[in-house]
Amino acid sequence: MNTEQVVALFRHTLQMALLMGAPLLLIAVAVSLLVNVVQVLTSLQDQTLSTVPRLAVMAGAILVLFPWMLRKLMFFTISLWSDLHPFVR
Repeated sequence: MNTEQVVALFRHTLQMALLMGAPLLLIAVAVSLLVNVVQVLTSLQDQTLSTVPRLAVMAGAILVLFPWMLRKLMFFTISLWSDLHPFVR
């Protein structure tokens, strides 16, 4: 296995990790920003009021995005395992 193959495999793996994490991170940032704006406008600084909506939205987002994420990871794993010939040498 030469250096180019290692770099290509590592790059493809990092791209897949970013593709899996980016939607959840963007949703978390948007919800946190919205909750913080509401807290500032209403002057309610209770930690429960900021944590519960974030957890609820993230749980919903995971349930909605889970089939897509699972499908992408399955295709990535199948493509990785189906073409092991270049990595075995």
